[in-house]
Amino acid sequence: MIRIGSSIDVHALKAGKSLRLGGIDIPSPVESVGHSDADCLIHSIAEALLGSLALGDLGTYFPDNQPEYKNIDSMILLDQVYQMVLDKGYALNNLDAMIILEKPVLKPYIFKMRERICNALNVTIDSISIKATTSEKIGAVGEQRAIICHSVITIKPRSTAQFL
Repeated sequence: MIRIGSSIDVHALKAGKSLRLGGIDIPSPVESVGHSDADCLIHSIAEALLGSLALGDLGTYFPDNQPEYKNIDSMILLDQVYQMVLDKGYALNNLDAMIILEKPVLKPYIFKMRERICNALNVTIDSISIKATTSEKIGAVGEQRAIICHSVITIKPRSTAQFL
């Protein structure tokens, strides 16, 4: 039985030199604010995976008031969440993600993000779609005060999942 998960994650932005997104560091005049490394895309993917199996939210497993998660690489969190999915007998079928961010332009980094995520989730790159758009200078995103990431995933029983 195929299951679907969806999540939206939002992070405030502040002045910085690098934006952590999709498991990579991107040169940027802004960075995300958060307890961990504030990787908005990875957080939305992990939340969608949890949602696909009704396992709760990211904060349930990795509370932002726990010092062990301060500045943690969100790829570690994704690995732990994906292990929960595998333990339940499922694996990723596909991911479709949208990043909403005014600047920097993400097109040069999309393929690297896709590679990083497909390696972490042990799927082929054609199972990972990442797109980026702006908010046309409207609202907090348009004013470069926020980033929004939306992820939709499907998972299926491991016996039918395709692996590398």
